[in-house]
Amino acid sequence: MSVWFITGSSRGFGLEITRAALAAGHQVVATARKAETVREQFPDAGDALLTVPLDVTDHQSIQAAVDAAVERFDRIDVLVNNAGTGLLAAVEESDDAAVRAVYETNVFGPLAVQRAVLPVLRRQHSGHVINISSIVGFATAPGWGVYASTKFAVEGFTETLHTELAPLGIHVTLVEPGFFRTDFLDPASLHTGPDTIDDYAPTVGAMRAAAASLNHAQPGDPVKAAHAIVEMAAAPEPPLRLPLGADTLQAFDVKLDTGTCQPV
Repeated sequence: MSVWFITGSSRGFGLEITRAALAAGHQVVATARKAETVREQFPDAGDALLTVPLDVTDHQSIQAAVDAAVERFDRIDVLVNNAGTGLLAAVEESDDAAVRAVYETNVFGPLAVQRAVLPVLRRQHSGHVINISSIVGFATAPGWGVYASTKFAVEGFTETLHTELAPLGIHVTLVEPGFFRTDFLDPASLHTGPDTIDDYAPTVGAMRAAAASLNHAQPGDPVKAAHAIVEMAAAPEPPLRLPLGADTLQAFDVKLDTGTCQPV
């Protein structure tokens, strides 16, 4: 039995990972801005579930959630940095406020959560950090430039974290999902910006239309993905990367074939 600490647990991957971890017999600290909505999803979880409010852009709420987790379960074994937000806009269309907002949640958020949790893992000389990246963390497309750059950042610091923590007995994994049937493409999660530039209609405009038509019809099953993540975390030597979805594997193959990404 492990203690999981999951951010962004109220919906999408966070909710399904919470469900899968509980089903596997683990204890879960499920965090979200509105933690009460998580508890409502699991009325029979009992003492195995602790729901705690957490805003990844608020350092005080992060530390309070970590303290509550340790007070309740005396340890944290698996950290899942899942909370995130999206931005679908041409790079030129993305103003400073929009860019800073997505970076605050997608980059500075997981960094802050890690800083709060890692002292616990280091004291234990064990644990597992799982950072949720994306298919666009290595192969981007029109409209996803700024969002992709946040995931490129996550990929970069997570690779380094893997090297830094391995001697301390702590595992690190990047999960790289493609398009899954979560609510990521809903307006509440994916921002498109108020201003558009007509010249980008054939590229970014087409991507906006495609995203709208794909919403809740994505090919990936988030329930299967969540179970794959929980199973992966139980492995004695979990991988640095866990690509999820046929579209992710295809994108990686295309990047290799075109020479834009060369294996070492």
